[in-house]
Amino acid sequence: MKIAIHAADLDHQRVDGTRVYILNMLKNFGNLDREDSFEIYHQNNFNPQLTPPTFANYFFKQIPFPRFWTQTRFAWQLFFDKPQVLWMPVHNLPKFRRKKMKTVVTIHDLAFKLFPQYFPEKELVRLNSLSDYAIQSADGLVAVSQATKRDILKFYPVIKENKIKVVYHGFDCQLFNQNVSESQTEKILASYKLKAKSYLLYVGAIQPRKNLLVLLEAFEKIKSSYPEMKLVFAGAPAWSFEEILQRTKSSVFAEDIVITGKVLFAELPILYRSASVFVFPSLYEGFGIPVLEAMACGVPTVLAGNSSLPEVGGGAALYFDANKVEALITCLEKVLNDENLRKQMIEKGLTQLQNFSWEKSARETLDFIRKV
Repeated sequence: MKIAIHAADLDHQRVDGTRVYILNMLKNFGNLDREDSFEIYHQNNFNPQLTPPTFANYFFKQIPFPRFWTQTRFAWQLFFDKPQVLWMPVHNLPKFRRKKMKTVVTIHDLAFKLFPQYFPEKELVRLNSLSDYAIQSADGLVAVSQATKRDILKFYPVIKENKIKVVYHGFDCQLFNQNVSESQTEKILASYKLKAKSYLLYVGAIQPRKNLLVLLEAFEKIKSSYPEMKLVFAGAPAWSFEEILQRTKSSVFAEDIVITGKVLFAELPILYRSASVFVFPSLYEGFGIPVLEAMACGVPTVLAGNSSLPEVGGGAALYFDANKVEALITCLEKVLNDENLRKQMIEKGLTQLQNFSWEKSARETLDFIRKV
């Protein structure tokens, strides 16, 4: 079977959860399947951090084109190459395609349906248009959590449930379980003016939906009780980040708030492992890969109790109402003041991780693609 894969997102400079997902699918497909042919399409040069591996049955096709690449040059090429099935790991699908070609689309989240106020108007129009067509037209849909599946059925009631396959994400076991020298740890922490076990950590994009102002307010309110504590936002700015940036600059504790910007993969395990608590206050997540990464690094996790996060964190995390600062403060104080609780959460986190792996995710996705 010839399987076409849209991989243009791996050309982008900003690393996010969707791009990590695509990269890890490609790291595993070649090991799991040596018989099928994978035609991997992209537009420009791969981001060095997102460059997929090569396998004998991987055929990379770099096809530059200035505008509307997916709906024009990519779609045109598929007519000539005639794959049996197309996998779109993003919310998109070529409108003009061969009728005999089966299609599978991965749906990561429908945040733009639930929280349209946090998206730029132009982006909102684009997301709704592309997602509406892809969800209603694809032969099969991969949902990255039960929460995402529920949202698909809620907003698209005409979709039959058996058209959707839930496949959880994984995490990079090799990266986040590796041993790092004390000197390397100290060097990385020093570059951000941090000390081990003296900061709260968030990892992800800097944007309003991530609800970072609630975390910032909670930090400010507990700071007097933990004077050595700092707050770290590890991630690159995304859309509408300006208010968050301005609020951190105007904080009375601005000198103790670190916004790292883009973080290299090699630095992430050190930032996780050295944190006091990992906090994910997001208003909505399709999955939430950083939760797995934090648990793999032995960090207690405090999560907003919404969307997919209880699925991912299970019984290993503490949960709070994302709209209530005091609820977050209560969770933080529990973790920071109770060493036995910290140890229990870390142990439960390592157990919870056994439910997730990129190999498992890739195998289930590949099986679905083949059978659609």
